[in-house]
Amino acid sequence: MKIALIGCGEVGHCYARAWTAAAHRIVGICEWRTDEEMAARASEAGAPLHAELGPWLAEADVVVSAVYGYNAAEVAAQALAHLRADAVYADFTTASAPDMQKAAAAAAARGIPFMDVAIMGAIALLAEKTPLLCAGEGAAVVTELGESAGATVRIIEGQPGDAVRLKLLRSIMTKGMESLSVECLVAAERMGLRDSLYEVLADIDRTPLTAFMDSFVRSHVLHAPRRLAEVREARDQLHEAGLEPLALNGVEALFARSTRGVEAARAQGEAPAADTVEARLAWLTTLARQS
Repeated sequence: MKIALIGCGEVGHCYARAWTAAAHRIVGICEWRTDEEMAARASEAGAPLHAELGPWLAEADVVVSAVYGYNAAEVAAQALAHLRADAVYADFTTASAPDMQKAAAAAAARGIPFMDVAIMGAIALLAEKTPLLCAGEGAAVVTELGESAGATVRIIEGQPGDAVRLKLLRSIMTKGMESLSVECLVAAERMGLRDSLYEVLADIDRTPLTAFMDSFVRSHVLHAPRRLAEVREARDQLHEAGLEPLALNGVEALFARSTRGVEAARAQGEAPAADTVEARLAWLTTLARQS
């Protein structure tokens, strides 16, 4: 397959090496940097280095954008004018969903298949084998690209922008867990209780994560006031240990918001929501919109 690569930073360079090793041909690399390091990367890929987009893109079967997300829609608009009608534009950036939709609309106006490709993990850890989540058109081409590099490729039903939305929703969970893990383990280490903490957390491993999340949503609406008091006790414990809570402050704010909603409903003699995940998410969404 003939590939044109726009952007050869960490992501672009990683895939350029993988696709070259998989016997694909890199027909050109576009980079605004034209220093010795970038020239070396292009030479390694056996590709000419271009400082700007242009007619050379027409040689490619697939054009891969690996630029910064904030620049993705503008780059797509410029690149699409040079693509063949049977080529695929694959956007590997973390653009916002509206920007991804804008770029997809520009591609559709030219009859060019457009794929929103979300890299679902850290390139620094798994490199080209990082799983890919994709939405849009051109599934066969993008699947071949990803799998030839050793990645798992999942094509979802939906429009361009949906893949990056799912990636960022996942980030709420993973980055939230990351920050809470840092805060919790720093405190446990300071108190000499880290090994014991691992033991008392072991029960969480017995429940699938999604079921665990659903159970939190259902019980949160019932027990937010009581749990708020526990969150505040945990915060006080961090203070006593000489530590500054950051993630836990956000947790406290969320529990306080839910508590206000629960107390307001009870004051009117009402239950906040029926005991289903859907009903309780709808009620919690109302609180979030009011904030």
